Amino acid sequence: MRRLALPTLFLLFMSISGSSPAASVESSIWGKTPAGEEVKLFTLRNAKGMEVSLTNWGAYIVAVKVADKNGRFADVVLGFDTLDGYLGKNPFFGCIAGRYANRIGHAKFKLDGVEYPVTANSGKHQLHGGKEGFDKKLWSAKPSPNGVALSYTSPDGEEGYPGTLQCTVTYTLTEDNSLKIDYHATTDKPTVLNLTNHAYFNLAGEGSGDILSHELTLPTEQITATDDDLIPTGEIASIKGTPLDFTTPHEIGERIGADFKPLVQGIGYDHNYVLSGTGLKLAATVKDPASGRVMTVRTTEPGVQLYTGNHLNGVPGKAGHIYAKRHGFCLETQHYPDSPNHPSFPSATLRPGEKFSSTTIYQFSAE
Repeated sequence: MRRLALPTLFLLFMSISGSSPAASVESSIWGKTPAGEEVKLFTLRNAKGMEVSLTNWGAYIVAVKVADKNGRFADVVLGFDTLDGYLGKNPFFGCIAGRYANRIGHAKFKLDGVEYPVTANSGKHQLHGGKEGFDKKLWSAKPSPNGVALSYTSPDGEEGYPGTLQCTVTYTLTEDNSLKIDYHATTDKPTVLNLTNHAYFNLAGEGSGDILSHELTLPTEQITATDDDLIPTGEIASIKGTPLDFTTPHEIGERIGADFKPLVQGIGYDHNYVLSGTGLKLAATVKDPASGRVMTVRTTEPGVQLYTGNHLNGVPGKAGHIYAKRHGFCLETQHYPDSPNHPSFPSATLRPGEKFSSTTIYQFSAE
């Protein structure tokens, strides 16, 4: 699909204090869904030149352009140049995954004594919300200070989940080069909820090759152990001193091929790391030594999934680039996979009268 050359609308917001410039928000029509619905592309820019592009189809992050240590800008997320790539089957490049991100074992769960079968779309299990998850929905959009608020109403019974869910995800670009994602939701029936963004990052720039030389730090010595289908067993396992231990910086590729059962199961890193503490806390730090770009992740969520693009198999991406195995990594902040089937895990249940709120911040710098 050719990008439509239509006039754009610039929306400028003043900062609350008035002491610093606010990010600009550019909106343009990007195309249409097969059903004829209009899809928009939003581009956020701050005074330092950082740029983030988003679309209200699937609430995808389309591009994140940040400077390296020499001031050169590059797009550090994998994706597509046009809407067509996001409309078709893709590896969840930058979408909002939901209603339940990650895995639901055997595509069913019990809530208040009632068993709910959900759509199986990964063998006998469910992955990232089912066959028509939040990544395949058109979200409504409205401007917010320095960003865009995207909203979607998931009807009762969609993909098997109970309750009508009112969901809003707000993307904000700040002057300290942070992309802030705020999640809010309410429901009219008890339900389960797990929302994340599934961006694939490459701090050297998308299309530059693999991410094996990136240096990663994760401040935890625990993961949720899984079976061979990557479904949690319920055990919180210690990874201290193993190839999954990133409490001190290691190159992603340094131990990725080790003969270690969790790495064999995941064909690389595909694991939920257990975060400690409450409130907004450090989840990960990643550095690309060649460019000097650094990404720091903070979240209010109890876990973060490290995925190293193990199943990328030649996906045609931006500017003719071909994304192969391990050309990107994901740090998906989240509740634990399969939490509804493990009462000992932090609860993912949302009830009427409650308000779900979550925040994740991806901050970029260079050194």
